[in-house]
Amino acid sequence: MAGKFARSWGLMKASAAVLRSDKALLAFPLLSGLCSLVVAASFLLPVALAVIASDGQALDHDRWSPATWLLMFAFYLVQYFVIVFFNTALAGCALRHLRGEPTSLSDGLALARSRWASILGYALIAATVGLVLRALQERLGLIGRLVVGLLGLAWTVATFLVVPVLASQDVGPVDAVKRSVELLKRTWGENLIGNVGLGAAFGLMTFLAMLLGALLIGGAVALHSLPAMVTAVVVVVVALVLLSLVQASLQGIYAAALYRYAEDGEVGAGFEPALLQGAFRAKK
Repeated sequence: MAGKFARSWGLMKASAAVLRSDKALLAFPLLSGLCSLVVAASFLLPVALAVIASDGQALDHDRWSPATWLLMFAFYLVQYFVIVFFNTALAGCALRHLRGEPTSLSDGLALARSRWASILGYALIAATVGLVLRALQERLGLIGRLVVGLLGLAWTVATFLVVPVLASQDVGPVDAVKRSVELLKRTWGENLIGNVGLGAAFGLMTFLAMLLGALLIGGAVALHSLPAMVTAVVVVVVALVLLSLVQASLQGIYAAALYRYAEDGEVGAGFEPALLQGAFRAKK
């Protein structure tokens, strides 16, 4: 297990080296986050009006009308489309970088636009799965929720390489899911360890940033200084946003590198062959 996490740390450092050499990759999760906020805000208003009109009964999932479920599905669909669109752009640029080709923000967005139909189709599939799992989770007890959580994890694993497939191949959404499953069935390894490693590392950094932020804000409150409090809050928010952007970028680079190795058996610039060979070992 120590070797697995050491390898994951090596993969994260290699992904970070790619990000340092091409900081424009940070723009894709930034644009994704901004567009996601716009989408959330556009759906929040009708939801708030529905809650007010129903005197709070709209929050009761057992009383949701077909229109409410349709609105929830529309939100899932648009949100997934936005996220997958910019993730595809990020994966496309990461793959170009790993091949030693020049990349740019416009190249990534152009690639994602050329795949918009497949992205929309996959967003439709993901939204359907997400809504079904959400509905089951709301209606089942603790054991049922654990089962649904495991189903959600299985779906995440099965579709782990869908975005790099969409970025690399001009295929439909169903074929992209099938290809992702095929790659994971053919080469089983520790991709989850890598993601857990990334999540754990950034979880720790986020905790430390929040702890430091709490100390800064507490100090500003003790000084009774409004400018100091505002400055402390801004610093904390900016730090958390930057951590989120870096994490999303590294995960995209990591997935692209694993896909390239699983598909072509080739490693990208900055990645040692031994690292990816450990992350994707052939099944025995």
